[in-house]
Amino acid sequence: MSEVAIPKITQDDVSNLEKFIKDTVAKANAKGVVIGLSGGIDSAVVTKLCADALGPKNVLNVFMPSRVTPAEDYKTTSELASMWGTEFRVVDVGPAVDALAAVLLSDAETPLERGNISARCRMIVLYNLAKKRQYLVVGTSNQSEIMMGYFTKFGDGACDVTLLANMYKTEVRQIAKLIGVPQPIIDKPPSAGLWEGQTDESEMGIKYDDLDRILYDMEQDRTDSQIAADTGLPKEQVSDIRRQVSLMEHKRLPAIRPPEF
Repeated sequence: MSEVAIPKITQDDVSNLEKFIKDTVAKANAKGVVIGLSGGIDSAVVTKLCADALGPKNVLNVFMPSRVTPAEDYKTTSELASMWGTEFRVVDVGPAVDALAAVLLSDAETPLERGNISARCRMIVLYNLAKKRQYLVVGTSNQSEIMMGYFTKFGDGACDVTLLANMYKTEVRQIAKLIGVPQPIIDKPPSAGLWEGQTDESEMGIKYDDLDRILYDMEQDRTDSQIAADTGLPKEQVSDIRRQVSLMEHKRLPAIRPPEF
């Protein structure tokens, strides 16, 4: 078995991301950025990168709890915003989610249905605030989630700037250490927070460390057999991941349109 060597993140990579966000905001003639801050590593990394690039006074963090949001997430997010000097607002999306759920959901409600409604309500909040302030909405999805389609279309997948789109989850952890994200945030089990007890890895059925090695090898045009040999993971699991990436292409691309006649 050969080792899958995902490139190490350097301080130059961090500097390039900060330059990217600074240049993007300037090009759009925007006054700042708005970021949904959840208490997880991705939104923490995006917040710190934007605060360093633009100055914390130009970063608005919004914490948007629903009825399934753990109480400790409020403490975590408020402490992060205070530590980094960003503006912090709390918008409870629970009443909006409940109202839409009452209209839309069948008698057999599933957690995923309510979770998708929650994600889309949160993006309504972010874009409403962005419009009022002439800010850009910065997304927090990483490359692992995007390739797997592990996001809500027009929910957490919606944004003006997708800062971590070229960074696997394992690379986001490297960035977090470089820029000073607190270790408890880095160690926290990744979760979209869409329902109680939900975690990314349990829902996807694979750990990010293994997933990222598969995805990286796929991008190097390795076959399923080669990837299985490289990673030591079952070929069937590799094939399942490749199939999922292919099926989720429609979520990553602009709306599909017919060819010109």
